[in-house]
Amino acid sequence: MAIIVEKPGVDGLIEAVDALREWQGEGSPWQLHPGDLGWFWRFGAETAAAAIRIWRRDGRILAVGLQDGADLLRLTTAPDARQDEKLARRLVEDVIEPERGVLPPGKVAIEAPKDALIRDLLPARGWRAGEPWTPLHRDLTEPVKAPELRIEVIGPEQAAVRAEVQRAAFDGSKFSAERWQAMASGVPYADARCLVAYDDHDNAVATVTVWSAGPGKPGVIEPMGVHRDHRGHGYGRKITAAAAVALQKLGASSAVVATPSSHVAAVATYESGGFQRLPEVRDLARDA
Repeated sequence: MAIIVEKPGVDGLIEAVDALREWQGEGSPWQLHPGDLGWFWRFGAETAAAAIRIWRRDGRILAVGLQDGADLLRLTTAPDARQDEKLARRLVEDVIEPERGVLPPGKVAIEAPKDALIRDLLPARGWRAGEPWTPLHRDLTEPVKAPELRIEVIGPEQAAVRAEVQRAAFDGSKFSAERWQAMASGVPYADARCLVAYDDHDNAVATVTVWSAGPGKPGVIEPMGVHRDHRGHGYGRKITAAAAVALQKLGASSAVVATPSSHVAAVATYESGGFQRLPEVRDLARDA
């Protein structure tokens, strides 16, 4: 059967979430997670659906891509299709030909699992190793100690506080209570929690959102940040520990996160929060 690529509507977006849940597993290489779609849902379901591409054969979803911004495609496949040559060649053609509409012309990058055949095929078409990322992993099969800090699970009433800490943690962020509401209305958020940490003076000092893929599967942190006015007090380490506790309560087998290797402080924060650094991974990049 021929492989087809789709730009799905909201129903297809939900199908993509279900496929990504199924594909998560311990020991799998770093890959697109349903939580990544959940975080993107903050822009609304229709915008999230417009950013998704689905590749199918005989009705079955074989690959899912998220255009995360103008120049990055985050791509993964069903585990048993990673070395499927016909799929890999179709993916290559779809992402390198601008008229196919998956990626724009010019400087772009692709994130794909390290065992995906597409990574072996793209360099012959002029692609190179791109930005290095550091994945980190924390096993959740053993009890996790909660931090000595007030942590609140955020609901609609506290969405403005959650949004304020996000903007104060990430320069240029436009996150708002309305975007939190959009995110929380998405299908992936049924397996997610937003947390905010407070200091002894009731200041909101850090925040994190965690996404489970279901019991016995890795959960992901996306995003975690500390308010710029409250850094240097260990709140990053403590909110990271709180994230692990939340994921454990959701039944996740582990907590995973990836950050640019250039963000040395972020890597150190996760390590101090009990995460183990894994070997670096790189995007594949095209310069023109």
